[in-house]
Amino acid sequence: MAKGVLVTVMTFFALNCFAADTIVVHKDGRLDVLNAKQAEINKGNLRLTPNGHYKGYRLLILTTNKRDEADKVRADISQSFPDVKTYLSYLSPYFKVKAGNFISREDAENFKNELAKVYDGGIYIVQDIIEYEPPNQDTTHTGN
Repeated sequence: MAKGVLVTVMTFFALNCFAADTIVVHKDGRLDVLNAKQAEINKGNLRLTPNGHYKGYRLLILTTNKRDEADKVRADISQSFPDVKTYLSYLSPYFKVKAGNFISREDAENFKNELAKVYDGGIYIVQDIIEYEPPNQDTTHTGN
C-alpha cells in the first residue's frame, strides 16, 4: 500500500514538473532602440585602437634611404592632390612617404587608381592609424 501511494505521489509530482506552461513576455519597445544604438557603438569600436585612435588605411608611396627623394615625392603628391594629406616618417635607415586617411579599403583602392595615373612607382595599401573625425551622431533624447 505504501508503495502504491509513493508511486502515485511521484507520478503526480513528475507530471506537474514537466507540464508545458506558457510564458508571455511583454517587452518595452524602447529596448529595440537601445539595442540598435549599442550595436552601432560596438560597430564603431571595432575601428578603434585601445588608446582611442582610428584604424584605417593609407597608401605607401615610397620607401627610400634618401631624405631629399622622399621630400620631393611628398611635395609632388601634395601638389597633385592638395586635399589629401601626406605623411613622411623615418625608421632608420628608411624614409616612408604615405598618403591619405581612409576608413575602408575600397576608398584606398579608388585613390590608389587615381594616384597611379600621376605617380608611376609601386603603391601599396597598408593598414595604419589614421586621422579621422567621425560624423556627429544624434544624441537627443526623445523618450517618455
